[in-house]
Amino acid sequence: MNVLHIDSGILGDHSVSRRLTAAVVAQIKAEQPGATVTYRDLVASPLPHLSGAHLMAANAKPEEIDARIAAEVAEGQAVLEEFLAADTVILGAPMYNFSLPSQLKAWIDRVAVAGKTFRYTAEGPEGLAKGKKVIIVSTRGGHYSSGPAAAMEHQESYLKVVLGFFGITDVEVVRAEGLNLSPDSKIEAISEAERAISGRANLRLVG
Repeated sequence: MNVLHIDSGILGDHSVSRRLTAAVVAQIKAEQPGATVTYRDLVASPLPHLSGAHLMAANAKPEEIDARIAAEVAEGQAVLEEFLAADTVILGAPMYNFSLPSQLKAWIDRVAVAGKTFRYTAEGPEGLAKGKKVIIVSTRGGHYSSGPAAAMEHQESYLKVVLGFFGITDVEVVRAEGLNLSPDSKIEAISEAERAISGRANLRLVG
């Protein structure tokens, strides 16, 4: 089984999403020692945000492409190939300002490629990345899964739409929310998420 482990939390050792993605990967490795894990830290090695120059390079001759842009296009291709090769993807996705870290959005822009992860047909768009399992590790300072604040949640909902567009329907969420409400709330949220991971109730794998 090929596992792709993505981290996008900007808080380093203080990042709860990083702590939890590491726990998910450790659990997978304990159950399937033969699993191959590819790790990408989108903060330590950020992808440049998608630009018109990147798009134009796709139809340009090699000698017409700036060396820096060529290198960035090649890195984007490597990111896409990592995603396509993965059976299971662990996405560390903290909520920042009601949405995703910009680093994670830059990664999505590299894997959302027509003809690779989706295509348009006469019947509408079709996802081409079917059969993958994605585990979203979601962390939030407040409570957004229900109540009035649910309308401000554009993190998990966005990821589910994008993954569905790619044809991925096997999506599980490990969530720790209310992290910034109080020290006790943070401890309980992390403990609950870690219990969900160790219990393996929702982490069925493919590959």
